[in-house]
Amino acid sequence: MTAEILSVGTELLMGQIANTDAQYISRRLAELGITIYRQATVGDNPARLREALTQALGRADLVITTGGLGPTEDDLTKETVAEVMGKTLVMHRPSYQRMVRWLEKVGRPLTDNNLKQAMLPEDAVVLDNVYGTAPGCIMERDGRAVAVLPGPPHELKAMFEGQLAPWLMQKSGVTIRSKFLHVFGIGESLLETMLKDLFHTEDPTLALYCSPGEVVCRVTSRADTDEEALKRIRPLEEEILSRVGDHFYGEGADLTINRAAFEALRARGQTVCFAESLTGGRLAASIVDCPGASDVLKESYITYCDEAKHRVLGVRQDTLDRFTCVSAQCAAEMAEGARRISKADWGVSTTGIAGPDGGTADTPVGTVFIGIAGPNGARGQGFRFAGDRDAVRLQAVKWACDILRKEIGKA
Repeated sequence: MTAEILSVGTELLMGQIANTDAQYISRRLAELGITIYRQATVGDNPARLREALTQALGRADLVITTGGLGPTEDDLTKETVAEVMGKTLVMHRPSYQRMVRWLEKVGRPLTDNNLKQAMLPEDAVVLDNVYGTAPGCIMERDGRAVAVLPGPPHELKAMFEGQLAPWLMQKSGVTIRSKFLHVFGIGESLLETMLKDLFHTEDPTLALYCSPGEVVCRVTSRADTDEEALKRIRPLEEEILSRVGDHFYGEGADLTINRAAFEALRARGQTVCFAESLTGGRLAASIVDCPGASDVLKESYITYCDEAKHRVLGVRQDTLDRFTCVSAQCAAEMAEGARRISKADWGVSTTGIAGPDGGTADTPVGTVFIGIAGPNGARGQGFRFAGDRDAVRLQAVKWACDILRKEIGKA
């Protein structure tokens, strides 16, 4: 099966918001074994959407549209697709009733323009929207299909995972299963070299996806059943894990390094306290992002200046004078201070120079020290990160989570 993606919205075309929907759909279609031909973005203009859709249907088996399903006059995606596919819209009573219940739940009135959202092609596969008022749908004609999805990412993802993906798998007639192995602290080039001989297998297949500091190994198999696909995946998965060692931090499509650190803490009933300088609260926020954060996070401190590091955390003035605040010694004392005053099991600290100013020949921009304090004492570890201010801070957060995860495993 081949596919194209049509993103609808003038705000996307003008660059006012990032098109994360297309990125997500492309990744998921690839995981399902569906070949992506093109992505395109059109504004809220029916004539241009009609033209783009007609061209896409001439090339691909499946076209997925995103956006333009709202109640306002310029939300015309569904109507335009129905016109191109030769479909008539009728009131879909279950969608109307679901919309009424949803609006009552959130305390919003039902307006006349909401009714258009419940108008759907009479022979369409209806995709319920669990987080909003706009249902999606799948229209088919002459061996081609158009899946019409909402624009808000949380609505789109729930609809794709819960309804569209199973429909696509049923259409393909085979089970496609992927496992996502997350590796931190090994660059893509080095990891590719380490796994070079494993890329030539046809089933399962191996692909790498990278982001700052980490790489995801996607292992995919096609089989008649889910059990058979997993059986085929297992030997390659085990070989990868044997080569990457403790750089592997977990499996799952949506797993993150901060989530892995959180899960390591919660699994052992342990707590953490953060002392942050250059990350300014982002490290604590990465744990708070995880539901259940109150089980593991006791408290957190942002000690940006030297005086605060000394007064709040107890970093010795002699340490600051001799080594400066951007040092392994300072990071270790910050972490130990956080652990001591909070009585947490672990203390983690960050200090460094995020830029763009403040660097020197000896301590350039991107110099970061991360401290960890636990039952076996405290230490600081130095790093040199590339990129702009935001990139340096993000990498500091990720590496701090990885260090915490590994130390918990050793204790």
